[in-house]
Amino acid sequence: MIITRAPFRVSFCGGGSDLPSFYERYGGCVLSTSIRKYMYLTLHKYFYEDQIVLKYSQTETVHSFSEIKHRIFKQCLTDFGIRGIEISSMADIPAGTGLGSSSSFTVALLHLLYTYIGQYVSKYKLAKEACDVEIKKLVEPIGKQDQFAAAFGGLKFYEFMANGFVNVEPIIMCKESYEKLENNLKMFYLGGIHSASEILKEQSDNIRLDEKAMVQKKMCSITRTLKEELQKNNVDAMGDLLHENWMLKKSLASGISNSMIDDVYERAIKAGAMGGKLLGAGGAGFMIFYVKEDKQVDLKKALSDLREMDFEMDNAGASIIHIDKDFL
Repeated sequence: MIITRAPFRVSFCGGGSDLPSFYERYGGCVLSTSIRKYMYLTLHKYFYEDQIVLKYSQTETVHSFSEIKHRIFKQCLTDFGIRGIEISSMADIPAGTGLGSSSSFTVALLHLLYTYIGQYVSKYKLAKEACDVEIKKLVEPIGKQDQFAAAFGGLKFYEFMANGFVNVEPIIMCKESYEKLENNLKMFYLGGIHSASEILKEQSDNIRLDEKAMVQKKMCSITRTLKEELQKNNVDAMGDLLHENWMLKKSLASGISNSMIDDVYERAIKAGAMGGKLLGAGGAGFMIFYVKEDKQVDLKKALSDLREMDFEMDNAGASIIHIDKDFL
């Protein structure tokens, strides 16, 4: 058996600038962290060498790649030409909740298949090929940040060049600043799932308009400022910049926010949160807030109707966590 995992991510600022419709014209940047919540994939040889068994929210047993219903499984297994295996997926958090689960799945699957055929693959290649699968081959109207966050892990600044190259830069802070950042970030589950593709398609179309492109440029400027402030160990800058980024992001597409999300945000700010945002494309899922320690009890009371999720930053990225000697 082989087991791989890839982390989910929390995007702080700059989301949307990783869409080709924007970065190919202006360049883009995102600051995010991976978290200690994971997508797991396991693979072992199946008894029947001419069949493929896939287990996720459904179970598929097929003889040919064309029979596979799951689009990412179908594309990757067709590309690799592998049969006679059984693959199962498990996740710490449901899909469609704004933490980049689809890309975490793709990265973990590619890592699994490369390991199975005995090939080492770099984190950059994993991220790039996951982008190719989702954006080019499956024509999903999404950006590149999730694939790179899942592959590299950690607190990183990602810069998306007009030519398609992605520069990956770690955020360097002292140990106390990392701990303060973790302690002051609080995540709450709103419930529901969203269609990231629909929201991102509208956002991608809108970014082609000069007015919306200007908003996205401002978000990139905020992202660069956040990077600089964190590297100066000014962790509290996260609060105000998250707020400024969220106010801008809401204007990019109609499905990003709604009355329920706006109500939760307003309650959090009144309770003492300095800033926050909805995670992912919009509409549902998780919200994150930056709140100083002396206001955290007040925040939890104000949002007592929501489920809080523990927040810890991951630094490993995509990993092989088990491999039997039979595969070596």
